[in-house]
Amino acid sequence: MRLLYVFPEPLPLPRARGIQVAHTVAALARADISVHLAYVPAADNADPLSAYGVERPDAVALVPLSRGLSAPLSWLPLRSNRLFFRRLRGWIENESGHHRRPALIMARHLKIAHALLDAFPDIPLLYEAHEVFAEVAPPDKRERLARIEESVLRRAAALVAVTHGVADDLKKRYRLDRDIHVLPDAVSWPAHIPEKPWRDAGRHIVYAGSFFPWKGAQDLVAAAEWLPGCRIELIGGSPERIREYQRQVPAHGAEVVFSGHLRHTETLKALSEACIAVLPNRAEPNSLWSSPLKLFEYMAAGCAVVAADLPSVREVLAEDEAVWAPPGDPEALAAGIRRLVDNPEQARRLGEGLRERAKRYTWEARARQLVAIMRAGLS
Repeated sequence: MRLLYVFPEPLPLPRARGIQVAHTVAALARADISVHLAYVPAADNADPLSAYGVERPDAVALVPLSRGLSAPLSWLPLRSNRLFFRRLRGWIENESGHHRRPALIMARHLKIAHALLDAFPDIPLLYEAHEVFAEVAPPDKRERLARIEESVLRRAAALVAVTHGVADDLKKRYRLDRDIHVLPDAVSWPAHIPEKPWRDAGRHIVYAGSFFPWKGAQDLVAAAEWLPGCRIELIGGSPERIREYQRQVPAHGAEVVFSGHLRHTETLKALSEACIAVLPNRAEPNSLWSSPLKLFEYMAAGCAVVAADLPSVREVLAEDEAVWAPPGDPEALAAGIRRLVDNPEQARRLGEGLRERAKRYTWEARARQLVAIMRAGLS
């Protein structure tokens, strides 16, 4: 099968969705799918897969398409998804002329999916939903986005959502009577991790991810007040957000270290050495729909997890597989962390259990499910 995977953003991208795309494309190629990855090249033209530690299979062909103006105006700082789509359409038409038209297109960006369905209605499209766009759009754009979203959901050959929350809310809002396959995010499972210093777990607490307010990293910072003697490392965040959160660090309590943005391979190494990993998301729409990539990375790294009690996380972890805290409650979050710090044997058992459970959520396993969905969509 010849698949065109469309990602109208720069790759590599310092966001979880870039990691997901790189691993998804590589895993599909290893599942005997011929993949053309259409993407925006990064400013330094770095390889879009190897930057995440992903070896590019031979079955992945790169289709770099700029969002900028062509020479002699390429120096102008104008970037547009319309320019990207114009070049993408030209590439598809050229391939079609040489009898190399894709058998299927996959996209996770709503507007690009809509444009592709309009321009190439005869090419089946698999749409991967990560949120309900119309629910979180600014009020003045909500109606138009709802029309686009409903159009994509009704016309796509197959639909995938990353959580049951996304699937259920899409069906309810648009009164859909069709299958939406639920495939959570996944992880590259490491065969070996270092021995963890469980008896000193309080000095090896980590958060890895973005610092958007709904991610709740600020609640972990506030929780430091009730964790004297501990050390908390926060990986990620923009320089501006780091400075903001640094000002919020309590005068007394845990040591809080901001490591900033690390390469993905460096983040995975830090997780492999950590004992307790924290998922402090707040109860906001994005959290309710999100399939947190870092949760699966925490699990594969063998960390004991303290998680905000949210339906999207409960889809993955059972009651006894994590320590749960009400979202948006720093003191309760600290109490959950303290429970593991004071019970290193419990922390070790949780971490080892989650590492074993993470084997179910590999990119290869997810790709096999995607391939089955794709083949059914083409039949």
